[in-house]
Amino acid sequence: MRLIAIEEHILPHAVRDAWNAAPPPHDPVSAIADGGENGARLADLGAGRLALMDEQGVDVQVLSLTTPGLHNLAPEPSVEMAYRVNDLIAETCARHPHRFQGFAALPTPAADAAPRELERAVRELGLKGALLCGRTRERHLDHPDMRPMLAKAAELGVPLFIHPQTPLAAVREANYSGISDKADLALAAFGLGWHYEAGLQWVRLAAAGVFDELPDLQIILGHWGEVVLFYLERVSAVFERALDLRRPLADYARQNLYVTGSGMWSEAYLLRCLEIVGPERLLFSTDFPYQYREGGAPRRFLDEVPLDDAARTGFAHGNWDRLAATRA
Repeated sequence: MRLIAIEEHILPHAVRDAWNAAPPPHDPVSAIADGGENGARLADLGAGRLALMDEQGVDVQVLSLTTPGLHNLAPEPSVEMAYRVNDLIAETCARHPHRFQGFAALPTPAADAAPRELERAVRELGLKGALLCGRTRERHLDHPDMRPMLAKAAELGVPLFIHPQTPLAAVREANYSGISDKADLALAAFGLGWHYEAGLQWVRLAAAGVFDELPDLQIILGHWGEVVLFYLERVSAVFERALDLRRPLADYARQNLYVTGSGMWSEAYLLRCLEIVGPERLLFSTDFPYQYREGGAPRRFLDEVPLDDAARTGFAHGNWDRLAATRA
């Protein structure tokens, strides 16, 4: 069965340089991608990446710029870098059209340029949507500056993947400090803070009425819904009492959200998400290269998880094929 993995990252050397030249504060987790085995794999867009895909049983990777993307750059460099990154992703897809697709990187620090770049990436380069790393410094995705970008995605009929980013320094200091330097950073990032950050962005979009305003907007969350789906009943009850929205939060989950596992091979999490969003909204991903392990876990998980044939096919590739069939 054809297997498409949709959260598979790259990091060109030029982006590393742009991160270093950006105004502070810098995302402390970006150093994890800077060098070593992960750094080499992030930079490889050829034979080495294809060999690891074959070993894992992955037929297609949907390429995206790793976190923190371009969100913390100054406006003008973010526009230039988005253009370069998206051209590179498109060129890679053109060299291997049966193995690669792509998400655009968007210059969210230049809010007026972000929708234009999304349209260029989709209409001219053939990319399938965009991957965002949550907020842009202090501005969340529901900020008015971001609304034209969201509206452009809805107009084009392409999804936006909300990827985790490290919390602001003040949040890290308040909630994720005082254990040890190593433990503090791990807890603030991939241990927990990342996932609250990403899930919160989707909840904020719903709370701000974005899905009422843009009912066709489609969001993807990784890591089986970034924590918030597992508390959906509680959050929904609060929403119903405190907010004047057109639909219950559970409806936005079933109509405006897709979920993927990001290399977390958990049958229990998958089944919980299946119950919440339905079989047509489950997508496959391996979070390459961060979750890569020898032994073919992605293909084995697909083969062994208890789904019927239709749901398994949708999870493997059918749901993504339908979502990525751009309507622009």
